[in-house]
Amino acid sequence: MTEIREIAEDELERWIVTAKAALDEADTVEGYLDWKRQARETIWLLASDKGRDVGTAIGVGGWHSPEGVARGEVRVVAQARGSGVGSALLGELSGWARGLGYAELTGPVKEEDPSSLDWAARRGFAEVGRNSLLVLDLTAIEAPRVEPPHGIEIVTWAERPGAEAAMYEVAREAYPDVPGEDDAVMAPFEEWLSMDMQGAGDRPEATFLALADGEVVAYAKLSLSLARPTVAMHDMTGVRRAWRGRGIARALKAAEIAWAKESGYERLETQNEERNEPIRRLNERFGYVVTPGSVTVRGAID
Repeated sequence: MTEIREIAEDELERWIVTAKAALDEADTVEGYLDWKRQARETIWLLASDKGRDVGTAIGVGGWHSPEGVARGEVRVVAQARGSGVGSALLGELSGWARGLGYAELTGPVKEEDPSSLDWAARRGFAEVGRNSLLVLDLTAIEAPRVEPPHGIEIVTWAERPGAEAAMYEVAREAYPDVPGEDDAVMAPFEEWLSMDMQGAGDRPEATFLALADGEVVAYAKLSLSLARPTVAMHDMTGVRRAWRGRGIARALKAAEIAWAKESGYERLETQNEERNEPIRRLNERFGYVVTPGSVTVRGAID
């Protein structure tokens, strides 16, 4: 009989082993603890059968989701799929979210995993977004030149401490314009700063600002992970609406690539919503290769 229980931080390493066995990828203990720090609510669930761990689930509330929607993810090891473990984990996750007042769950499913997509669809989850994974092999390129448009200066956040409030104003315009994020609630400044800019993978020297006469009109940041020390990930590129279409995003992207290359990273990754055509074209011009990504699904809690 499958046993499902909530685990505490001291068992997180065990939980990660099972999560990685199910999907061949997982963050570090430090990464998951940092995610918990950023969110309003977090739960980790572990499923075991006859003493063997066979599945995991994570639930996150108050982290880049519309009000009333919690994030969730269910993973089951291959040998235990089709035995009801996933449904049991989803039931526990739904009960946790319902108890906190959430009405819906949303989460990612691998684009190249049709059986999991079908599983989600049978349980009332519909596709609401699709994110391709774009990859740049830094070992195969030279660092690009950073050539900002006339009147724009590119600097790092480390070089401009105290620019956080101006960066937040950029985010307030950029976040709602990301396809699929139009109903997301913008966090207050202090919460945004802690959640989006001061995570375990965030570095001021890996965050780049575009200045016009000293004013922040755009920024771009990389996210760095202990789980994959040779890989850097593009997290956010935001440009104020009045400054778009001038080549600022391209200059920021070049600065990120050059920094990652010169810092010894071997690979850059970014996820682009398929409807975000401008940023997809920009990435492809820099040589990023499109690979299978993830499908975002969302559904009502039973």
